[in-house]
Amino acid sequence: MTAPTETIEIQNVVASTGIDQELDLETLVDDIPGAEFNPDNFPGLVDRTQDPKAAALIFRSGKIVCTGAASVNDVHEALEIIFEKLRELGIPITDSPEITVQNIVSSADLGYDLNLNALAIGLGLEDVEYEPEQFPGLVYRMEDPEVVILLFGSGKIVITGGKFAEDATAAVENIVEKIDDLGLLG
Repeated sequence: MTAPTETIEIQNVVASTGIDQELDLETLVDDIPGAEFNPDNFPGLVDRTQDPKAAALIFRSGKIVCTGAASVNDVHEALEIIFEKLRELGIPITDSPEITVQNIVSSADLGYDLNLNALAIGLGLEDVEYEPEQFPGLVYRMEDPEVVILLFGSGKIVITGGKFAEDATAAVENIVEKIDDLGLLG
């Protein structure tokens, strides 16, 4: 059987940065091929990169959020592409603006079915939300690392709220240990 930590896959990395100046999004949308700006629906300009695949949400304030990347490296590469496009338009940007990872969403497979009712009680009701009529997964707020884990009866899990890729590994190791301690491993 494959170890649960070996099944971890990053699904999305969200990071933010800024260029310390106001931007005219109405002009930018005309100057950046493929960019989208519809202020009635969303206040930011959306520019998608293809390699790596990601979307940059560029706001009037100069704040930029990168989402949809598959790794922290991809975030940096995608934002460098965006910075270069802006530099080519004459917008001064420092050589390496600070980029802050806000959230990493990962998935994994524990390799066995879970009894979510027993887990909800065993993990402690103060850290758990489980309302199967509303949502089929159990929401567990882990303290170390500080992440939220969605556990499903199939044994599939989603880890969100991490700031580092290693947070997912630590979370999987911790949740497997907790489930084992409760005697609820497959």
